[in-house]
Amino acid sequence: MDSTRIDKWLWAARFFKTRSLATDEVNKGRVQMAQHDIKPSKEIRAGDVLTIWQAKIPRTVVVKAVSDQRGPAPVAQQLYEETPQSVAKRAEMAEHNRLATEPAHALEHGRPTKRDRRALDKGWGSRWSASVD
Repeated sequence: MDSTRIDKWLWAARFFKTRSLATDEVNKGRVQMAQHDIKPSKEIRAGDVLTIWQAKIPRTVVVKAVSDQRGPAPVAQQLYEETPQSVAKRAEMAEHNRLATEPAHALEHGRPTKRDRRALDKGWGSRWSASVD
């Protein structure tokens, strides 16, 4: 086999859990070939360069082998090779996310407790009305 559909290959390479999820991601433009959006029926061959966006993190991979059967993870990892720039970018983004501040810490007194939320809900019903007089 020298070529297969991109959605089958993404499923076989274990980028997505189901083939329908792979098809949806290709249709949404989260999988690109040579910086161009493609359709799920696009045939891919060994040597093609794909950019796959997962959780807002791009992964650039080179297709090493073609398969349309899903197998064990070690076999699936042999179907592609991630570029060194992509690995470095993912590591940098992971470090950035690890060091990013927690949004809840920006609040003055922190996140409201269950008691605070109940007090807010109690006060909201007695003082405010959703109806227009």
